[in-house]
Amino acid sequence: MARYDFSAPRLFVDAVLRSGDDVPLDRGQANYILNVLRLKPGDAVLVFNGRDGEWRGSLEAEGRRGARLRLSELARPQEPRPDLVLLFAPLKHARLDYMVQKAVEMGAGVLQPVITRRTQVARVNEERMRANAVEAAEQCGILAVPDVRLPVALDRALAGLEPHRLLVFCDEDAPSAGPLDALRPHANHPSKLAVAVGPEGGFTDEDRALVAAHERTVRVSLGSRILRADTAAVAALALVQATLGDWR
Repeated sequence: MARYDFSAPRLFVDAVLRSGDDVPLDRGQANYILNVLRLKPGDAVLVFNGRDGEWRGSLEAEGRRGARLRLSELARPQEPRPDLVLLFAPLKHARLDYMVQKAVEMGAGVLQPVITRRTQVARVNEERMRANAVEAAEQCGILAVPDVRLPVALDRALAGLEPHRLLVFCDEDAPSAGPLDALRPHANHPSKLAVAVGPEGGFTDEDRALVAAHERTVRVSLGSRILRADTAAVAALALVQATLGDWR
């Protein structure tokens, strides 16, 4: 049997999931299921809440515009949230949306915006970030929705990392050795991971000094080309997952 069922739509709900329960859908979900996908009563829908695994449900109409799901069986048990922290400088709306969606797809378990000395956007819409994270999880078969946090200063974010967590610091001023060469020596020493990408203007020397104070840090360059911050986050996560993370 295939690991994922992509034949049925998936919905995230904030409700306890148990066999035989009825799960009401909010207006937006009901509209999507009934009017966009044009599902009919009895059609299958997968549902998850980030805690109780993924459940199979059948659609039941509720009035003219409402809908609910009748849960039948557990399709997949709950998976733990990935232990990978992404530290990133906030971006403007469209590019932040893209970064959040791709970070979820790439296996980030914590999304921590950080304020550096050159950060241009100091505030984020936490609700919008979470909505993008949920949408990515729905579309990609992910069961554990990442922890979406509010922005904090870089020094505070670094202080919140465990000393033994390996911090992969994406720094345009890092030594010129390829990123794979920099990461491979750590592949035989499994550990919790964090990835830090900077703002459009890059890190300052003061930022670098804060990062260097973390007990376990590896500086990597992402190549000779200057990447936009959202692109850099995706590239860095791909490198880290392939060499140190769950792609191995």
